[in-house]
Amino acid sequence: MRALLQWLAGWHWSAIAVVVLLLDQASKLLADALLVYHQPVPLLPMLNLTLSYNPGAAFSFLGDASGWQRWLFSAFAVVVSIVLVVWLRRLPPGERWMRWGLALLLGGAIGNLVDRLAYGHVIDFIHVYYDRWHYPIFNVADSAITVGAVMILIHALFLERRASA
Repeated sequence: MRALLQWLAGWHWSAIAVVVLLLDQASKLLADALLVYHQPVPLLPMLNLTLSYNPGAAFSFLGDASGWQRWLFSAFAVVVSIVLVVWLRRLPPGERWMRWGLALLLGGAIGNLVDRLAYGHVIDFIHVYYDRWHYPIFNVADSAITVGAVMILIHALFLERRASA
């Protein structure tokens, strides 16, 4: 019975990934419906909403390829997602920080995978800039991936060492 309860408890972290996925997809649908492609809508100084489509990976890597990159990046996202699920399932219950990081990464990876499979590109719309400097336009999934990756690095560099000392 105890093993069953621990197994079920391990799955509640998937709720974090599902929330990220739902927020990501809802925000992308709104952006695609309400924004005009490449027409900035100022929100705050240094922050616009600007609809953009990215057929490539991060920073438009391979964005100008002939279309094969869609399937490469989709396959990569599937493999990464499977690895993340297995990793999440194998973590001890006390590894909350790491579970959050992995769940954020998983939700973001699946969010961008859905776009690639449905549209052939990822919908981006968050545009941060300063003066003439412009950060590449991104989305909620990208933000979750970034925060998750930083959490995993913090865990690996600081929290894991403290726990083993």
